[in-house]
Amino acid sequence: MNVKIDGRLAGKVAVVSGGAGGCGGAASELFAAQGAKVAIIDRDGDAAETLASRLRDAGLQAIGFGADVSKQAEVQQAVNAAREQYGNADILFNHAGTLIVKPFLDIEESEWDWLMGVNVKSMFLMTKAVLPQMLEKGRGSIVCTSSISAVCATPGEVLYDATKGACHMFARAIAVEYRDRGIRCNALAPGFIRTPHGMRELKDLQAMGVDATEAAIAVQQGRLCEPSEVAAAALFLASDESSFVNGTHLFVDNCFSAV
Repeated sequence: MNVKIDGRLAGKVAVVSGGAGGCGGAASELFAAQGAKVAIIDRDGDAAETLASRLRDAGLQAIGFGADVSKQAEVQQAVNAAREQYGNADILFNHAGTLIVKPFLDIEESEWDWLMGVNVKSMFLMTKAVLPQMLEKGRGSIVCTSSISAVCATPGEVLYDATKGACHMFARAIAVEYRDRGIRCNALAPGFIRTPHGMRELKDLQAMGVDATEAAIAVQQGRLCEPSEVAAAALFLASDESSFVNGTHLFVDNCFSAV
């Protein structure tokens, strides 16, 4: 997908969790290309710094940090380091997340707690760490990666669906609480995506007997979504172009959730 590179994030500081690969990596690259100073926070610290180094070699501004974003101390350390180098954040992209595909009765309590930590608690911790910086500025845009799974249930994804439903309401509630202090918060809800994460999901669903082949997905949403298309939607929500978009759920699914 071609996005016009016009510096629409020039002068802004963006923090991206889960920003080293997949859709998060695509967003980190796009935000930097659009002029933002990008702090990439990822569980894989080496991958975060490798991407940041590549962006710097291209003349862009980026730094990478390793952190488990379900752990408060690691989140705070990474956010503080980013602030020390780039100043207060204007944009937070809460993208970190993963999934478990498993029959409901086979889900262990430890698995429930782990996925809730990665997909939901991480948004709480990242937002709690970054939001005060935005409040100091009197403005900010928070984007949270949800999913069609927040509204369209799939066999074998009860736990994952629950985390994404929480993401939907987290974004909406943050928007309502902080609208009058200059903060916007929106949820991005992609369909099935062509990333390693997305392809693993299809494979795991097929192993459970769910018709999740690429041909089946093509019937539901035309084709698989590309990471660049998710990144472009995140750019819109992060930028001033969406200045009156707040508390919404933007579906990037080519009608999957509409039929």
